[in-house]
Amino acid sequence: MGKIIYSFDPIVDDKSRVLILGTMPGVESLRKQEYYGHPRNAFWPIIAAVCSRELPVSYTEKTAMLLDAGIALWDVCRGCEREGSLDSNICNETPNAIDQLLNEHPNIQTLFFNGQNAERLFKRYFPEIWRHRNHHTLPSTSPAYTLPFEKKRDAWSIVGFH
Repeated sequence: MGKIIYSFDPIVDDKSRVLILGTMPGVESLRKQEYYGHPRNAFWPIIAAVCSRELPVSYTEKTAMLLDAGIALWDVCRGCEREGSLDSNICNETPNAIDQLLNEHPNIQTLFFNGQNAERLFKRYFPEIWRHRNHHTLPSTSPAYTLPFEKKRDAWSIVGFH
């Protein structure tokens, strides 16, 4: 297929109450070395809205906004092979140590999946956590998922209540 690509370290601290899980950074995110680095991905504008904040400009400010709101961020996949950025092209994946992260951060009570592919991969690799942990699957923030921004934002508003 191609070369193996790797995800980033988690954004998490001891105040994190929820964990948002994506699948794997896309091409633009990998190039920038930033979660949700594609300018048309709705993730950061949605999180700013959920947190009742102005959209930060710098990546450092964006990650600080997450942590300040008690939100951790990671990807289900540690590595995979994939042509382009589509989740449907992910193959030969290996999972991140999400079980270990949850053990190290016991304040995280709820998992949110950024799209159905993140949920599907998580269920494959972590069925016990899936069965015993509070979780919600949200519409993908990817520009490839063409649900209007307002509908995505409204669905994601649940993150702010955990």
